[in-house]
Amino acid sequence: MAQIELLDLIAPSFHDVHKAIKNGEVEEVLLKGGRGSTKSSLVSLEIPLILMKDPQAHAYITRRYDSQLRDTVLPQIEWALRKLGVYDQWEIGTRPMQATNKRTKQKILFRGADNPEKGKSINPGFGYIKAFWAEELDQFGGMGEIRTILQSIFRGENAKGQVAFFTYNPPKSNRSWVNSEARMPRERRLVHHSTYLSVPKEWLGERFIAEAEHLRNVNPDAYRHEYLGEEIGTGLEVFSNVELRAMDDGEVAALDEVRQGLDWGYAVDPVCMVRTAYDRKRKTLYIVGEVSGVGIGNRVLNNLVPAEWKAHLTTADSAEPKSIDEMRLEYGWSIRGASKGPGSVEFGVKWLQEREKIVIDPTRCPLAAKEFINYALEVDRSGNVVSKFPDKDNHCLDAVRYATADLMVGEPRHAPVVIPMPTQSHW
Repeated sequence: MAQIELLDLIAPSFHDVHKAIKNGEVEEVLLKGGRGSTKSSLVSLEIPLILMKDPQAHAYITRRYDSQLRDTVLPQIEWALRKLGVYDQWEIGTRPMQATNKRTKQKILFRGADNPEKGKSINPGFGYIKAFWAEELDQFGGMGEIRTILQSIFRGENAKGQVAFFTYNPPKSNRSWVNSEARMPRERRLVHHSTYLSVPKEWLGERFIAEAEHLRNVNPDAYRHEYLGEEIGTGLEVFSNVELRAMDDGEVAALDEVRQGLDWGYAVDPVCMVRTAYDRKRKTLYIVGEVSGVGIGNRVLNNLVPAEWKAHLTTADSAEPKSIDEMRLEYGWSIRGASKGPGSVEFGVKWLQEREKIVIDPTRCPLAAKEFINYALEVDRSGNVVSKFPDKDNHCLDAVRYATADLMVGEPRHAPVVIPMPTQSHW
C-alpha cells in the first residue's frame, strides 16, 4: 500500500489542531467556521486514526436528528476511510448504522440525538467509547443535551485520552448558545475558527470559489456569515448587553442587592424563579440562580427552592393571588405580588437594555441564558419590524423584571421580610 502523507490530507490551518489531538493535549475540540473550511473532513480523519492507535477504542457520532446521519456524517467517514487507505478493512452497515472493523471488531456508531437518553443503551461489546463527534452543534438544544450523551458514553475504568469533537457554522447572533459556549474557557478545550480561504483551491474547485466571490460582491453580510463564519447578528436582538460566563460560589456570595422574582407556569409554560444581584456603581445586573421547569406545581416548587430563597423577599406575578397566598401562608415564604400596569413590560425591558451588562451564569440559570440571548423583535409578513416586544419565551425575563421593579423606579431597597421557616428543610 502506498505511503500516505497525513498532513497532505489536512488543510494547513488545522495542522496545529491535529498535533494537539495526536499528543493528547485536548479533551474537547470546538471547530467552527464557514462553508468549505474542511473542519468536518478533519474530524472524519481524526476518528479512524484514534481507533487505529487503540484496539479497545470505539467512536460515537451524532447529529440532532437520526434522519440527518445517512447523507452527512456517514459518507464523510467513508470518505476518510478511503483517503486513509483502509476502507476495505471496514464493513459499513445501516441497520443499525455503524462501521465495524473486520479484524478488530471496533465500531464507529452513528446515532441521532432525538432522545439524549439513547446513549445509555450503547454497548460496543468490549472496550470503551474514546471519540465522540457532534456535527452541526448549533442545531442541538444546548450543551446540557450534549453533556447527557457524554455522561452516558464516556465511561470505562481503562479509558484514557477520550476526546469530544464539535463542528458547526456559527449562527448569526453572537448571543446564540453555541456562540456563547465557544467563548467560555474550559480546561483542555481547544476552540478553532477556519474558513475556505486557508484551504487549497484545488480541493474546493473553481465553482465553489466563483460562488463565494459572487456572494461577496452581491451580499457582503451573507458572505461574511456563510463563508467566513462570522457572527454578524440579525439586528432584531433585544439585548446586546448579555454576558454569559461561569461564576464560582465565592463571586456569587460576594454580590449585594439580592432580589428574587417569580413567574408562574405549569402545563405548557414553565414556572421560573430567579435570584439576581445588582451592582449600582457598574450598572451591572447578575442573574445567579434559577429554579424552572414545566409541570411544576406549588408544592413541588417549594421542595425545589432553597430555604434561604424562601426567607428572602420574592416578587411574583400578581396574576395568581391564590398561589402567592399559598406560598406565604402554607409554606412560609416571604413573597408579594408585582405591581403591573399599562406599559410596564416595555418599561422593564428598556431598563434592562440600558444596563451596562447583564451577566448570566448559564450553568446555574440555563433557561434565563437561553431566553435573554434569543429574545428578539419579530417581523410581519412584509418584513417590517413589529415594535411591540413579543410575549413568548420570556418567562425568566418576566421574573427578572418583577425582581428588579423597585430598581427601575428608583425606590429605596426593600429589606427582606423574614418569616420563620418550618423545622423540616425541603432542600
